[in-house]
Parts: sequence; structure tokens; C-alpha cells
Amino acid sequence: MESIIGSIINGNWDAVCILGPTASGKTKFAVALARALSAQWKKCEILSADSRQVYRGMDIGTGKDLSEYGEIPAHLLDIVDAGTKYNIFEYQKDFSKAYTNIRERGCFPIICGGSGLYIEAATRGYELYEVLPDEELRARLEPKPMEELVQMLKDLKAAKGQKPHNDTDWDTKKRVIRAIEIEMAQGEQRDPLPLPQNVLFIGVSVDRDTRNARIDARLQARLQEGMVEEVKRLLESGIPAENLIYYGLEYKFLTQYLIGELTYEEMVSGLRTAIHQFAKRQMTWFRGMERKGVEIRWIEI
Repeated sequence: MESIIGSIINGNWDAVCILGPTASGKTKFAVALARALSAQWKKCEILSADSRQVYRGMDIGTGKDLSEYGEIPAHLLDIVDAGTKYNIFEYQKDFSKAYTNIRERGCFPIICGGSGLYIEAATRGYELYEVLPDEELRARLEPKPMEELVQMLKDLKAAKGQKPHNDTDWDTKKRVIRAIEIEMAQGEQRDPLPLPQNVLFIGVSVDRDTRNARIDARLQARLQEGMVEEVKRLLESGIPAENLIYYGLEYKFLTQYLIGELTYEEMVSGLRTAIHQFAKRQMTWFRGMERKGVEIRWIEI
């Protein structure tokens, strides 16, 4: 920790980004770092880079753990209602606004999260385009099998010379269709947003067996804390089951259990495996960032 603190204080960084797979302990580390820097240097605030923690009422399933932040201000949590379709375009705008505000107040931003696409949108200076829903296209794509849709998306990216890197969200058909929609649309270009240009990336990692054991233990703890009841409340509030399934992982499997598509045992077993696979895909994404030239300083905690 001390060497990291020294690197930040003595460096010329616009922000620090703490990244890592699920259950790696990155939030706890980011908060500890923020406290240490606030005591020795300047006040720090955290910017979340998690694609599902933006939703209000989705707390246990997303591992929001708001109590971990304590006195450290945290941004981009609970900013939209559950059931809505928040996207990367909106996130980049919201991130830029929060980031600019933090810097203008003389504080230092610490980005923390595991959603690779959100991290890159915030730190790599991507110029994103707003793509509105195309209902006609969606109607044509919906009947197609998942395998055909995934291949279509890969072909679209290949035609543009892109690698099919954004596969962490390919666990639901709606997400694949949305990705195809974005690839096929021209979109509306906008003025560049103020984003950090010089970011220190710190990766929090644990070995696979330890990570999977933490995932399993955390899943059981969240089930005991009322994760099923949380999803049930969301359904009872009027959010369609398909909207919750769209969010993937916990909300997909628990919704399928609550509407009778899975038994409790099938839900737990399937979800456990899905989270293991998701963590592996997250690490694949981060390694891909390194191959593209992003230097990540890896630590184990």
C-alpha cells in the first residue's frame, strides 16, 4: 500500500483506477486507499465503474455493499431506477460530470469497478455515439437463436476490423440484440467529454481457486441476507421479469426461479457456475486491455 500511495502522490495522475474480477476485494482496497490518501495528501472520492450498481433497489444482487464506503464519498451508485435500460453512452456522460465535479473541488478521483467496458469508456477517451432503439430491427432479430445472434455480432465487428471483445454481457439475448443494434447504427456524434487522460491502473487479483471459493461463500451469504426477497420485491413493484433477466447473473437466475422456470437447487448451481465464468471473462477483458497497451499494476490482497 505504501509504495502505491507514494506513486500516486509523486505522480502526475488524473485518476487512479482499481479494477479486478468479482469477489477480488477491489472495493475494500479502493476505500482503504482513499482513506490513506485523504489522510496523507488530499481528499479522495470514489467513482463506481459497475454496470449494475447504478440501479436503485438492486443492492444485494449487485454486491453494492454501501456500508463499506463509510465516510468516503461514492458516485454513480443508485442513479437510475431498476427496470430501466441504462447504457454505456449514458454512463460516460454521468462519469464525466461526476469526475469534473470532483476535480473542480480539489479532490482526487479513484475509479473502482469490474465492468471492463465501463472502465474503458471512462479512462480510454472513447468517443461514443448515441444509438436510439430500433424496434423494427429488434422484431426481426428476436426470433433468431442465440448462437446466430452472437455470430452476427462477431461478423459485424470483424467487418469493422474490431475484435469481439465485449462478450461479458452475452448471457442474455436482449443484450446481444442491443449490441447488434449499436453496431448497425451510425449514431449521433457529440463533442468530446472531459475524461481523465493519465490514469494509474491497479489490478486486484487472487488465484482462481481462492476467487471461486469467495464467490461461493458470498453467494450463500447473499442468499441468507435476502437476495431472493430483493428480486421478489422488484417483480412485485411492477418490473417485468424480462427486464430483470436482461441484467444477467443474479437477477437472471433468481427471476427464473421466482417465475418457476428453475428449481431452487438449479438456480443456485447455475448461478454459481455463471459467476465463476463471469469472473474468468472479466480477467480475459483486463488481459485484453494490457494487450492494447494499458499498463496494469497487479497486486494480491
